[in-house]
Amino acid sequence: MAARTRAATAPRPMSSAERFAARARARRRAPWRRALAGLVALGAVAGLVWLVWFSPYLVARTVTVEGVDGAERDAVVEAAAVPLGTPLARVDTGAVTERVRARITIAEARTGRSWPGTVTITVRPRTAALVVKNPQGQLEVVDATGVTFGQVAEAPAGVPVVTAESTAGQTTEALRAALSLIHALPSDLADRVSTITVSSANLVTFTLGEVQVTWGGADQPTRKVRVLRALLATNPVGIDVSAPETPTTW
Repeated sequence: MAARTRAATAPRPMSSAERFAARARARRRAPWRRALAGLVALGAVAGLVWLVWFSPYLVARTVTVEGVDGAERDAVVEAAAVPLGTPLARVDTGAVTERVRARITIAEARTGRSWPGTVTITVRPRTAALVVKNPQGQLEVVDATGVTFGQVAEAPAGVPVVTAESTAGQTTEALRAALSLIHALPSDLADRVSTITVSSANLVTFTLGEVQVTWGGADQPTRKVRVLRALLATNPVGIDVSAPETPTTW
């Protein structure tokens, strides 16, 4: 009895004609299914584009600055001029970076996005490598590349001071010549330096103990130090190592 019941309820195998018809129906439905799937995907992409590029939900709301604080941080934010309320993806980070770099106190800057609504600016400020006393008696701070980026009432501790005799001694090239001297002198000689004068990019002079030394420009600093040390042993009044191949003493 059970065997007859199972036989009665078992599905009837499809005929060849029925299988052909089923496949035909499936083929007819396939393009519609693909079209529907494509429309769903296109809608999802359009929604994402709207959310990121045009919606009021992912806009620039805040600006953070890393690398400086206090008044300098506020000045960087002002220089950056980030258009708050603009979709974050549409903020021109390159233009923001260039505006910050235009600030003389900033050596380097980069700008990034921090979702959902923050523009992050990372900066490296210039730091004083020397102080130059200009012909007007003002003290100007200069970084390691020879760029003058501000004035101070007094030289920061440990920063050497040089005197510019004229505007020719205030150029970037002239200050780089002074920096070449400062970087090249070993401590035993540097400790004996009392004054450094910058007249031009090719004429830096200094007083070493009681000896007047003409350094010249920024070229061959290591060789100049070696020649200078050798000539100091002759107890001169003055030494000229501006051309270290043919130095002179007096």
